[in-house]
Amino acid sequence: MISIQNIVKTFGGLRAVDDCSFEVSEGSITGLIGPNGAGKSTLFGIVAGFLAPDEGRIRLAGEDITRLPPHKRFHKGLVRTFQVPHEFGRMTVIENLMLVPSGQPGESIGNVLLRFQRVRAQERAVRERAEEVLEFLQLTHVRDELAGNLSGGQKKLLELGRTMMTDARVVLLDEPGAGVNRTLLGKLADDIRRLNRERGYTFCIIEHDMDLIAELCDPVVVMAQGRVLTQGTMDEVRGNEAVLEAYLGGAATTETNA
Repeated sequence: MISIQNIVKTFGGLRAVDDCSFEVSEGSITGLIGPNGAGKSTLFGIVAGFLAPDEGRIRLAGEDITRLPPHKRFHKGLVRTFQVPHEFGRMTVIENLMLVPSGQPGESIGNVLLRFQRVRAQERAVRERAEEVLEFLQLTHVRDELAGNLSGGQKKLLELGRTMMTDARVVLLDEPGAGVNRTLLGKLADDIRRLNRERGYTFCIIEHDMDLIAELCDPVVVMAQGRVLTQGTMDEVRGNEAVLEAYLGGAATTETNA
């Protein structure tokens, strides 16, 4: 579904991504791990179109999207979330969801004045879809709460819900477990699995919680110093000496990241 081909990105003298290549298979939940500074988030920015690579290609379902802007990648079904949720804090949870679908006729003042019934019908359809998303995520009890008042875990669920308001094919999740308590983390993992299984979403997940990666992801890609160090199952990755060295070196790290 995604082919990352020989991507290079430099910032001044720093080579943040260095000839990085790997693929995300359709229907997979692929994990992307590595120590801080490995280039993971920079690579996500390149795949999503927020950063331009210095070298290399990005392909989505075989199509070269390297030079497409983010909004065109979004329309092709490539969606990215962020480590720090980007909710509209002064809008309600359901309003945050209803904002997502593009091309709504109510965005045009002319349609509001001249095609009012069409606008109302579309708004009802979007609201119904948002209600379904809230029910799926078990967030109906906070539908009218200001998004800025949600807990960290609820904001991560809302981020996931916003991807469900699109025709997503591939979802890039940047540290979905960061700042989430264990109860909500379990729910988030269940929702990701359901979206993968029931709706056919392909996921690529950056995450430092190795338990979450082990639970969800196959394969797992390991980056270090901007390059792919290795990839395989979580068991294969955990037993790789080069991976142990990258994570602060040696056996002491095995327990930390087990």
